Amino acid sequence: MPTTLLPSDVLKRAHAIGNYYGFAPLSTLTHARRGQTVKAPYPDGYTLDSFEPSAKEVVGLLKQVRDAGLTPSALQPLFFWHTNAAQGRPAPKQIVIQFHVLGVEHAIADAVLIRAVRALMQDLSKTDPKLRLNSMGDKETRSRYAREFSQFTRKHGATLPSECLEKAKDGNVIEAASVLTCMKDFVDMLPSPTDHLSEASRKHFEGVLEYLETTDTPYELAPDLLSHGNYWAETCFDLSIPGGNNNVHAWGSRYNELARPFFKTAVHSVGAVIRINTSNREPIAPVKERAAPRFVFVHIGDEAKRESMKMADDLRRARIPMTQAMGVASLSEQMRLAETHNPQYLLIMGRKEALEGNVILRERSTHTETFIPLASLIERLKVVA
Repeated sequence: MPTTLLPSDVLKRAHAIGNYYGFAPLSTLTHARRGQTVKAPYPDGYTLDSFEPSAKEVVGLLKQVRDAGLTPSALQPLFFWHTNAAQGRPAPKQIVIQFHVLGVEHAIADAVLIRAVRALMQDLSKTDPKLRLNSMGDKETRSRYAREFSQFTRKHGATLPSECLEKAKDGNVIEAASVLTCMKDFVDMLPSPTDHLSEASRKHFEGVLEYLETTDTPYELAPDLLSHGNYWAETCFDLSIPGGNNNVHAWGSRYNELARPFFKTAVHSVGAVIRINTSNREPIAPVKERAAPRFVFVHIGDEAKRESMKMADDLRRARIPMTQAMGVASLSEQMRLAETHNPQYLLIMGRKEALEGNVILRERSTHTETFIPLASLIERLKVVA
């Protein structure tokens, strides 16, 4: 990360990335419910000291979401981001930024999350991050993997480190396997979770990969990338900066079971934790409030959503003031969210428009609609922006 990048710049860029990919600051969501917050203790059995660092960050954030009375669902999912860096306060030694999607089961949530985190890291480092990806599967997958790993430990027990054997004996299979991922003699011998995926997990992982491939997002399958504990599931990924730059790193995964005790019903959950090391301890300068977006992008169908993902970075780089609810499937919910922004224009794309390479520009005050080819969209929007 460039030494000239200030903590206030990090926040500014997180705001911008969140806006283009449809992630609202958690502070904005909780502020809208000011006076309705009811603080409650952590769920039974949830002791923060028992979680590894990334899980601890996520659990603390889930408590804030629950205490604010925010109730994610399939019809009204939550796309939000949060940070430990606060305007007007000294910058922490390590800035932590989290992006989360609550309420979306479909693989698009994983893909949108990965694209947003990748875009932020790319913006901060001016380098293309390296994306490594794996799947830990669901409970059925974990059971299959546990049996396979048990056979592995019986076969190689005499040469395995005691820490690995002890964790395996206690039933902490993922943690036991994680011990070996750092050991060259064993990493290539380890059983891979993707070889034991249940049918549901296989379809989900294939869906994530399809979104990444159709949006030209480079990735590397990493069988040795295991989750940090038994509470992570399905897709897991990390993003790092090539060349030994350890100042920016991200880890992400599904965590349905971790979130379950915070809500009345099971909530499909996926999130990422980005850690940014900084030497600047000065108070963080205020980030200028962004003007209301002039455009809101509404899309219906997988084809349109893939196009919107590919276009998000181009529109951001062109500084077109736009936002969208990329992972929200419901047209009515997207229109409801659009109303909250009160934009002058809507960009509308369905399956037909996506296949034909067009988008509809609708001026809300007159309901006038214009078909614009995607190849010339940015230039046309600059004219009306």
